[in-house]
Amino acid sequence: MKKLFSLALVAAVAMPLFAQEEEKAEETAPQPRVERQRERAVWPAFFAICEFPASPDVIGLRLTLPFSTKQENITGIDLGLWGRSLYFQGFQFNVLRNDVKDDLSGFQVGLYNSVGGGQLLGLQIGLFNEANSMRGLQAGLVNLGGEVQGFQVGLINRAETMYGFQVGLINVIRDAELEFFPVINIGW
Repeated sequence: MKKLFSLALVAAVAMPLFAQEEEKAEETAPQPRVERQRERAVWPAFFAICEFPASPDVIGLRLTLPFSTKQENITGIDLGLWGRSLYFQGFQFNVLRNDVKDDLSGFQVGLYNSVGGGQLLGLQIGLFNEANSMRGLQAGLVNLGGEVQGFQVGLINRAETMYGFQVGLINVIRDAELEFFPVINIGW
């Protein structure tokens, strides 16, 4: 645990420094005539206390107590009650809900975890887990997936297509010859 915390602390401090060097290199390079739509801001730590008109990207730690803002990109650790973003890389631990609209690489731990239109590459642990496309593990009471490559462990597991295993009371693979099988179901 100490190593994980140390790594997160180093990432929180070092990554913004690299981002600043990259921005300086971009400033010295010739700029095209088209202006950028969104200013790029990267914060090593972000404390969400109210909704911001232009929420910055976070590389490091985001604390969402008591409120969750919608950042586009988060890399690092997300802690709080309700976390939402467009892209996420790292560890997301929000008590009530973890919501990523596009791609997630990492872990989600909470009561309700979801990865909307993109791909989950990692792990979801919670009461209710859902992912459109998944490579990894879902562990919870209810696990829902579209294209699943990996494992689903829970009371109810459902996948549209599956390359892997389901372990639970109700296991459904919609695109299989044997769609339903209790205890363990295998898709290939």
